[in-house]
Amino acid sequence: MASVQHSEGDRRDFLYLATGAAAAVGGAAAIWPFISQLAPDAGTVAAGAPVEIDLAAIPEGGQIKILWRGKPYFVRNRTEAEIKAAADVDVKSLRDPQPDSARVKEGHAKWLITAANCTHLGCVPLGNQGDYGGWFCPCHGSHFDTSGRIRKGPAPTNLPVPQYTFVSDTRIRITGAAATA
Repeated sequence: MASVQHSEGDRRDFLYLATGAAAAVGGAAAIWPFISQLAPDAGTVAAGAPVEIDLAAIPEGGQIKILWRGKPYFVRNRTEAEIKAAADVDVKSLRDPQPDSARVKEGHAKWLITAANCTHLGCVPLGNQGDYGGWFCPCHGSHFDTSGRIRKGPAPTNLPVPQYTFVSDTRIRITGAAATA
């Protein structure tokens, strides 16, 4: 059996490599806390997740305001009279023409979900107020009907409708922000 002879240079090269590898691992371990603190907070990451809302607690004619992704949204349980008033509007007479049926989910016309920021300057309108029984923005006088459509005042567009789905007859899941003009 032949014996393996190591030269002094081979051992020195191995020691340099081992020392360099240990220094690299140690340096990475020391720097990692500084790099990981740059990541967003877990609460911030969760804030972008879809939100589910229980509709059973909202009485007919009532509404709630929720915050999702740092923005307010209205969830309104419309009465038959509100639905009829919204459906009977001549769409051609609207500044931002959109039929009521395009703003609600088929088979769920009583539920209207909209962004809760006036499209004029972003104020939060007051519910069940204004000339059309929907929302009134006290900042500059915009009036929205029971479908969240602009009817009077400086707001240029309707209250945006976010992307949402019905999980059941009494639960919705908002999955996407309302599109803005």
